[in-house]
Amino acid sequence: MQQYGISPETLEESQDLSSFFKILTTSTDKNDKVYVSTVHAYHYPVTAFQWHPEKTAFEWGLPMIPHSEDAIHVTQHIANFLISEARKSLNRPPIQDVLDNLIYNYSPTFCGKAG
Repeated sequence: MQQYGISPETLEESQDLSSFFKILTTSTDKNDKVYVSTVHAYHYPVTAFQWHPEKTAFEWGLPMIPHSEDAIHVTQHIANFLISEARKSLNRPPIQDVLDNLIYNYSPTFCGKAG
């Protein structure tokens, strides 16, 4: 039983899902079950991840998170792709909202080492 993901076979068997999404990646869970981990819509700017592409560059302390050069390149590529997709939108927040929400307006709080 798939609890938190969908198998490639289940996605492909669903006409609604398989006609909307193209499977880009699959992953294997801790029980060796394969699940769909990245999809992209055929005709819409929709990409979905069932994983955390940012972890390779920013989260340390857990042995299952890869930090190889290839893993970092994947993270950077995904970030660049998502930014390029976001820039296609004509929606723009008022500049004051942007300025009010910049990270520089906050004092960081050390929360401890991951893991």
